[in-house]
Amino acid sequence: MSSLRPHSETLPVAAMSLSVSAIRTLNLMTLGYRIDGDAGAIVFPKLATGERRDGLWQTTCFEVFIQPAGVIGYHEFNFSPSTDWASYSFDAHRAGMRDAPGVPMIERTADGMNVTVDLSAYPDLADVDWHVGLTTVIEEKDGTKSYWALKHPEGAPDFHDATCFALELPAVG
Repeated sequence: MSSLRPHSETLPVAAMSLSVSAIRTLNLMTLGYRIDGDAGAIVFPKLATGERRDGLWQTTCFEVFIQPAGVIGYHEFNFSPSTDWASYSFDAHRAGMRDAPGVPMIERTADGMNVTVDLSAYPDLADVDWHVGLTTVIEEKDGTKSYWALKHPEGAPDFHDATCFALELPAVG
């Protein structure tokens, strides 16, 4: 379990902490996002139909970024507590964005959510080490937004910055 930290310029008002477990198997990544503290202060989108939707990061949203070692391109996955999701591939930092394949399995829990992502449609992720960014956007009911990651770059929050890809997961197989 890895602890996320809020960006120093976007601290939450409510007392809370966030943690994420990340497990890599051959073609799957399993994530468990947990929120401890004043969950009643957080905006949780209502359960939906579990469809692809853009703009999920504009409210409470759990995310993972996966970059194959030695490559500047990466993949972004967004998971809403509503069970809606989004996936994108990038050629470089915020460049060449396009929709990416796959439908994650999302289970909302009382203290967060569990997600399984099938990565078999991503040949660039097979048999290589990964640099992973575990991130979360939290919106509180008073409108406060905080941006959480394992590690943040200097300046404004930017989950796409390689500094955020702080978890190393070795190749499996």
